[in-house]
Amino acid sequence: MSSAHADDLSTGQTIAMQGTAKGVAACISCHGAKGEGNAAAGFPRLAGVSGPYLSAQLAAFADGTRQNPIMQPMAKLLSAHERDAVAQYFAGLQPPPGIKASDNESVQPSDVGAWIATRGRWNEDLPACVQCHGPGGIGVGATFPPLAGQPASYIASQLHGWQSGTRPPGPMALMPAIASKLSDTDITAVAAYYGGTEAPAEGASASRSKQ
Repeated sequence: MSSAHADDLSTGQTIAMQGTAKGVAACISCHGAKGEGNAAAGFPRLAGVSGPYLSAQLAAFADGTRQNPIMQPMAKLLSAHERDAVAQYFAGLQPPPGIKASDNESVQPSDVGAWIATRGRWNEDLPACVQCHGPGGIGVGATFPPLAGQPASYIASQLHGWQSGTRPPGPMALMPAIASKLSDTDITAVAAYYGGTEAPAEGASASRSKQ
């Protein structure tokens, strides 16, 4: 490990664990001591999520294109280097264990969350989540984040955010169109499905971020 990389990880860890003298709160106070997230409060897990993806989201909070009353002021107080450093720190953490998702052919339309996640509704031009976010919702590269193991309340809030326009549309402006095809029942079901799935194995996100 180069000294510069080690310094970046140290900076990221300090921000994550202690915050900054400029008023940025420690990330772990909301996102958990190991970046595992807080399902009860709806704070997403950061552990094992692609570093470039996390950095891009922090930049979006900082410039206001992604709206959140907690994250926007925090991100604005961080420099671009600090945002990258804390993103890489969390990317290197191991996600918590959970229940493995099933993408097998036994899923039935009556299981709404699993059906949307793994099959979609092509008669309504609604693709399956796995087509972009990978089998089991493990995430793909720096563009499509993992859904597996994220708090259901967080997933639901983001889908509602795309419906209301408070979250930027993302790659190819896919998500607002997809979210618009989901009812509240659909959102609750697919969020619950991924909220109970297993996070990707250690190192998986790091390898995907290099694709």
